[in-house]
Amino acid sequence: MPIEARKVSTHRAAGVRQYRALRNGCAAVALIAAAGVSAVFFSPTQQASAQLKAEAPAAEAPAARVPATFADIVERVKPAVVSISVTNGGKADVASEGLPGIPDLPEDHPLHDFFKNLPKEFRPPGAPNAPRRPSLAQGSGFVISEDGYVVTNNHVIDEASEIQVQFDENRKYDAELIGTDSRTDLALLKIKNAENTKFTYVKFADQPARVGDWVLAVGNPFGLGGTVTAGILSAQGRDIGSGPYDYLQIDAAVNRGNSGGPTFNLNGDVIGVNTAIYSPSGGNVGIAFAVPASTASGVIAQLKSEGTVSRGWLGVKIQNIDEDMAASLGLKEAKGALISEVTPGGPAEKAGLKMQDAVVSVDGSEITDSRDLARKIADYSPNTAVDVGIWRDGELKTIKVDLGRFPTSKEELAALNKSQPSEAKTAPLDQLGFSLAATVDPNEEGLRITDVDVNSDAARKGLKAGDRVLEVQGVKVASVDDVAKGVKQARDKGRTAVLMHIKSGNDKRLVAVQLKKD
Repeated sequence: MPIEARKVSTHRAAGVRQYRALRNGCAAVALIAAAGVSAVFFSPTQQASAQLKAEAPAAEAPAARVPATFADIVERVKPAVVSISVTNGGKADVASEGLPGIPDLPEDHPLHDFFKNLPKEFRPPGAPNAPRRPSLAQGSGFVISEDGYVVTNNHVIDEASEIQVQFDENRKYDAELIGTDSRTDLALLKIKNAENTKFTYVKFADQPARVGDWVLAVGNPFGLGGTVTAGILSAQGRDIGSGPYDYLQIDAAVNRGNSGGPTFNLNGDVIGVNTAIYSPSGGNVGIAFAVPASTASGVIAQLKSEGTVSRGWLGVKIQNIDEDMAASLGLKEAKGALISEVTPGGPAEKAGLKMQDAVVSVDGSEITDSRDLARKIADYSPNTAVDVGIWRDGELKTIKVDLGRFPTSKEELAALNKSQPSEAKTAPLDQLGFSLAATVDPNEEGLRITDVDVNSDAARKGLKAGDRVLEVQGVKVASVDDVAKGVKQARDKGRTAVLMHIKSGNDKRLVAVQLKKD
C-alpha cells in the first residue's frame, strides 16, 4: 500500500476506535493546559475532531523541505560571491570639431575662441584635449574554483581596462579577463596575485530546477555588496530577445549591480547567472532573468580551456513560419525555420541553400522554429558536416552543409549585419491590399509600397508605406506580369497565401499575405 494511502487508513481507523470508545461511556475528556491547572472539557465530537487535527501534520511531511531560515545556506555560499568594479580606461567620446558640454558656437561668435582655447583643467569631459576621466561600472560575480576563477556577465566587464573583485569581508584583488561570450552575455575572470590563497567556491547545479522551487539571489545591487534576496523560480524557457538561448525567470529581487551574480537553489548550487531585469521603472518589479546553469556551465568550460566559444554557423537569416506562410509554401504545419536571406560566401550558399527554403530538420532532428534551428546549429562544432532537411517547391530535400564558425568579434558581427548589395528590381502591385510604385532611383532595391488598405491582411501583417517588395512567390518582379506570375503560381498550387520578400529599412523578411478569394 502506498505511504499516503496507509496514512489515510491509519487516520480513519483511529477515528473509528475513538468514536466507539466515546460511545461506550466516555462522556468527556479533560485536557490539562501545559502552562496552568485549569481544565478544558470537549464533547466527544469535539475531542475526536481535535485528535484528527493534531495528527494531520504527519501527512504534510514533504513541507519539511522548506527551511525555517535561509541563514545556513547563505553562510555557505556568500563567501564565494564577489562585487566587481570596472574601470573603462578613461575613454572619451571626442568629436573632431565640436566642444562637448559647451554651446555649439559659430566660428564668428565672439566667445568661440575663448572656449576653444580653454586650459585643459577647465575643459569639460569629452572636449578636445580635455583630461580624460575613467568611467566606472559595478556588477557581481561568483567564484567557481579554489584557485580563483570568477564568472560574471560580459556586459559588466565589456571594454574594461581594469577589473577588481571584492569579497564580502572587504578583501580586494585585481582580476584578468580570460574570455567572453557575447551571445550568452557571460565572461570568465581569474583573480591575480593570489597564488597561496584558496578561495571558497560554488558549483553549477547538476539537476535542472523546477518552476516553484525556492531560489536565492546574492549580489551587489546599487553597490551594496553581499545583498541576499529570496523568491521562487517563476518560469523557464523565456525568450528575452537576446539570441537563441532560453532564460530562467525568477521573482527574487534583482536590481542594477546584480548583473553577473548567482541564483542559488536550496542545496547552495548555482542554477543561473543573473543577466537582465524587466523594469519599466528602472527598479525591481519581481521579474528577473538568468542564464540557466545548463547553458552557462558549457560556455564557461570552453572559456576556461580556450578563451573563446566556438559554435557552428549556417550563414543564413531565418524567421518563424506562421500559418499563412505554411499555406503559401504548401506545408501542412506551421513548423520549421524559413530562410529569409543567405549570407554571400557562407556555408549555406556554398551548399546550395536558397532564400525561401524552409528548414524542417537537422540530422533527422525536427526543427520547431527559428530559435530551435539556431540552438541546434550552435551546438555543433565548426567544420561539422550536417544534413539539413528543407522544404522547397513542394518537395522535401536533404542538403549536406559543412558548417562554419560563428563570428564572435565585433568586426565580424558588424560585417554580417551590413546589408548586402543586390540587383535592382521594380514592379507595381495593387492586388493584395496595397499599391506599389516603380522606383525612380536605379540604385534602390525593389518597389516602394505607397498605400496599404487598413482592412487588408497586408496591414495586419505589418506592411506599411515605404516598405519595398522584392519578390512574389519566389519570382523576382520587374513588371506587373511578374507579379501576376507569382500570384498565379500560388493559386495553381492551391495555396491560400502568397509569399513575398519585403525590405523595411535595412531589414529583410518574408511575409505571407492571404490571397483574396475570387
